[in-house]
Amino acid sequence: MSEIAEDALAEVLRNACLSAGFDPSDADLMRIGENAIYRLPGGIVVRISRPRQEVAASREVAVARWMEGAGVEAVRVAPGIEQPMDVDGRAVTFWRELPPHRRGTRVQAAEALRKLHRLAPPAGFDLAKVAPFVRLEGRIEGARFLPDDDRRWMREHLARLRERWEGLPNGLPWCVIHGDAWVGNVVVADDGRVILLDLERASIGPPEWDLVHTAIKLSSFGWITAEQYGEFCAVYGYDVTTWDGFELLRDIREFRMTTMAVQAGTTDPRWREQAGHRLACIRRGSGRPWPGWEALG
Repeated sequence: MSEIAEDALAEVLRNACLSAGFDPSDADLMRIGENAIYRLPGGIVVRISRPRQEVAASREVAVARWMEGAGVEAVRVAPGIEQPMDVDGRAVTFWRELPPHRRGTRVQAAEALRKLHRLAPPAGFDLAKVAPFVRLEGRIEGARFLPDDDRRWMREHLARLRERWEGLPNGLPWCVIHGDAWVGNVVVADDGRVILLDLERASIGPPEWDLVHTAIKLSSFGWITAEQYGEFCAVYGYDVTTWDGFELLRDIREFRMTTMAVQAGTTDPRWREQAGHRLACIRRGSGRPWPGWEALG
C-alpha cells in the first residue's frame, strides 16, 4: 500500500469520524486488506471499503443487526449511527470492538456454521443469493503487472466457471450462509463465546459453499491433516468432498484465492510472486495438494 493510498484512506477516516461524532486523531490502523480497518479509542472499529462497495456494506450492517436480534454471536454494529456512510465513493461502517479473544479452531467454526445454517432467513430484509464471482472481473482487469496471456486465460477460466455454475448439482437445502467461512473469520472470546466475523458475503446459498473452505485446506493445499478435516466433518455432520458439486466449488474457491493474491500484488509488489505461483497451479490443474500457497497478510 503506497503512502498516497494511505493518506487518502486517512482523509476518508477523518471525514467519516467527524460526521459520526468521533475524534480520529488517535486512530490506529489495524490492517489493510479487502477493507482498511482502524481502531478508535473507546472500543470502536472503523471499516473502510474499496470503492463502490456500498451495497455489500449495507448488507453487512443489516445482517449484523439481524444476527444480534436472532441471538447469533457475531460482530456488532456500533449503535446510534446511520450507516454505511459514503465518503469519497467508499463505504464506511462503525463496529463495536471485539472483547479479548483468540482465533477459533476448525471444530468451533464447524459448530458455528452448523448453527447458522439452521436459521430461518431474515424476514425484515432481502438477503440476496450467493454471488460466487463478485469482484473477480475487476481484480483481473486491475492486474496490469500480469502478462496479457495470463489475464486472457483468467478471463476465459472465469467464463468456464460461470458456465459450470449454471449446472450446479443439487445438494443440501439452500440456507443462510456466511459466504467467507474460513477459520480466520471465527474467534473465541475469553468468556467462551464463538463469534463470527466479516459478514459482508452473508447470503442465501448452498451450505456447501461455506464448507468447501475447510475441505480445500486438505485437498488443495495440504494445510491440515486428514484427521483434522475428519474432526470438522464430524462436528458439522457432513463431508462436502462426497458431493458431486465439490470440484466445482473447489475450483471457484481456488480461483477466488488466486485473484485475491493478484489484487494484493496490484498494490504491493511483494505479493506478485505468490500471485504468479497460484496462477501457475490453477492453470496446470493437476498435482494437488499444491505446495507453496502462503497466507496473504
